[in-house]
Amino acid sequence: MSFFFSGRSNKTFKPKKNIPEGSRQHELMKHAAATLGSGNLRLAVQLPEGEDLNEWVAVNTVDFFNQINMLYGTIAEFCTEHTCPVMSAGPKYEYHWADGQTVKKPIRCSAPKYIDFLMTWVQEQLDDESAFPSTIGVPFPKNFSQLAKTILKRLFRVYAHIYHQHFGEVVKLREEAHLNTSFKHFIFFVQEFSLVDRREQAPLQELIDRLLEREAAQNGAGGASGRSVRPTGGAAAASAY
Repeated sequence: MSFFFSGRSNKTFKPKKNIPEGSRQHELMKHAAATLGSGNLRLAVQLPEGEDLNEWVAVNTVDFFNQINMLYGTIAEFCTEHTCPVMSAGPKYEYHWADGQTVKKPIRCSAPKYIDFLMTWVQEQLDDESAFPSTIGVPFPKNFSQLAKTILKRLFRVYAHIYHQHFGEVVKLREEAHLNTSFKHFIFFVQEFSLVDRREQAPLQELIDRLLEREAAQNGAGGASGRSVRPTGGAAAASAY
């Protein structure tokens, strides 16, 4: 899936993560791209017959990192210390950063700072061959499933921030169809394999419900397009890392 970055300069925009050619993951990536081209996102997220689940999760995690990286890059100039002094998804959800290593105690920071921390951390995990092996025959670590869940949980928060705080800019840039399709793809994938807890999805639950209802009404055909409503979020505040 391609999104166009219009030359804006922001350190949060990370280099695209490429999967080595000739690797099994590269073949899976080509399969995923071909299936996405059919427009059936439900089919696109399903584990290909005979393939390893960890390989499939790894390939798609890299793809979502690239997608979200690009999407955030399109609105990064509007997400500043002044406009977004805290990392939030509406007034009821605020996120504090900690990675358990360099930042062990959750810290309250601006959205651009949080997202820079987040995307840098994700990039480090994807570049770590012991965590995301790309060589055929090298096994995935025992904690791979939990690591992938943590990465996807945190990437979800970037979607949530964009929808709640920057959807107006997305509409002005005419990127809402790209955002909606990317988010729908993400939700179908994490729900297919139970990778993001439902509680974590609460800030966008209204939007998720509408996307699923629309998909059901269309009998599984087509992607999310057009303008999406701003979700209202849940009833309780959340502060998490």
